[in-house]
Order: sequence, then C-alpha cells, then structure tokens
Amino acid sequence: MNGQALLADLVLVLHLGFVLFVVLGGLLALRWRWAPAIHLPAALWGVYIEASGGMCPLTPLENALRQSAGESGYAGGFIEHYLMPVLYPSWLNLPTQIVLASLVVIINAIIYGFAWRRHLRNPAR
Repeated sequence: MNGQALLADLVLVLHLGFVLFVVLGGLLALRWRWAPAIHLPAALWGVYIEASGGMCPLTPLENALRQSAGESGYAGGFIEHYLMPVLYPSWLNLPTQIVLASLVVIINAIIYGFAWRRHLRNPAR
C-alpha cells in the first residue's frame, strides 16, 4: 500500500467518524458543556449535506487520493458508496434522505433536551 492509498483510507476513517459524530455527538453534551459548540455546527453541516443531496468535500478528496494511488475512485458520495450497501435500501432517494436528516435532528434534539434538563437541575455541573 502506498502513501496515497493510506491517506485515502485515513480520509475514509475520518469521514466515518464524522458521520457518527453528526448522529451521536450530542451525547458528549451530557458530559462536557463545551461539546455543543463543536457538535452543533457539525450536525448542521451533516443535515444540510443529507437534505440537499449534496456531497461532503471528504468524498472527492478520498477519490482523488485513491486515483493518485492507482486505485479507482467511486461515483456518488460516501454514504452511497460505503453505508448504503450495508444500511440503506437500493431505492434511497432525496425524500428518504430528508427523512434521514430529520432523524438526525430529532435524535439530537432529544439528547440536547435531556442535557438541558440535566443542566437546569444541576447548574454547577
């Protein structure tokens, strides 16, 4: 494996980590009061990319690294290439993506609501 292929794999891992952070990063607010300052912009970005049908810039970066390493890139985005075969049905379309983006908002609203109530009960925390 050459350096470009390794970098492409690192971008892939970073991308997956970012997706997980977008969906579940609100849980960090239960532990650290500063976590929403990092998580909320990331979650907004993830919701925007998913709901708009856009592409995260990490996808073309990974593809470019793979191609420069002599590997083939892939069409579509990160979710379509890596996660859809595992998690999503083949008929995924923009309305479904909007539902998924809505789920990210709902999950995080519940988490932040819980964190806010916890903070109100114990403001010193």
